[in-house]
Amino acid sequence: MRILIVDDEEMIRAVLREYIEFEGNEAFEAADGMEAVKLCRANEYDLVLMDVMMPYLDGFSAVKEIKKTKDIPVIMLSARGEEYDKLFAFEIGVDDYVTKPFSPKEVMARINAVTKRRAAKVTGNEILKFEGLEIDMAGRNVYVDGEKAELTPKEYELLFYLVRNKGIALTREKLLYDVWGFDFYGDDRTVDTHVKMLRSNLKEYRKFVVTLRGLGYKFEE
Repeated sequence: MRILIVDDEEMIRAVLREYIEFEGNEAFEAADGMEAVKLCRANEYDLVLMDVMMPYLDGFSAVKEIKKTKDIPVIMLSARGEEYDKLFAFEIGVDDYVTKPFSPKEVMARINAVTKRRAAKVTGNEILKFEGLEIDMAGRNVYVDGEKAELTPKEYELLFYLVRNKGIALTREKLLYDVWGFDFYGDDRTVDTHVKMLRSNLKEYRKFVVTLRGLGYKFEE
C-alpha cells in the first residue's frame, strides 16, 4: 500500500514511517494540511494518516478538500478526544479516529482494519431496489422515487450496512463498532441521531429501517 503520513511533528512521521515500511508498504510524508492536499491531487495513495492540529491548513479542512476529488480512506490522528471532534470527523468522511498518544502497532492495526472494511463493502456494480428506493452500492448513490438523496458520508455507511445485513437484528453497539469503527466510543444517541436523519432523507421509505425496542435496528422489506 501507498500510505501518506500527515503530521507537523517530524518524530511522529519518522516512527510511523518505520512501522509502515517494515510491513512492506510505501510511506510518504507531508508536514501540514496544505502540502497533503497538493500531494493527494498529484499522486495516488491507498490511505492517509491525518493529524488534526497543523499549521497553514488543519486536518479537518484538508480532509474536506481531498474528499472533493478522491475517495481515499483517512484515519485521523489527534490529541483531541472529545466526542464532538470524532463525530465531526466521521461526518466529513473519515474512516477511523485514533487519539494521541498511540502506539505505532495500534495504528497499523487500524490501517489493516480500515483496509479490510473498505474491501468488503462493495463488490461489482450492484444496484438494489426496494419499491421506490434505489441503492447503488458501488456508486454510493441513493435515489428516492428517482431523485438523488443527499446523504452525509456516515448516513451512506449506515444505510449500506443495514442493507447488507437485511433482516438481521443489529444492536446499537454492533452498529457503532462496524460503522463508526472500533475506536469510536459513542453512546446510543449517536446511532439514534443518524438513523433519524437517514429516515428523514428516505421519506416514505423510512419504513424499511425498523426500530427494535431496547435493542437497535434492522432493514426489513
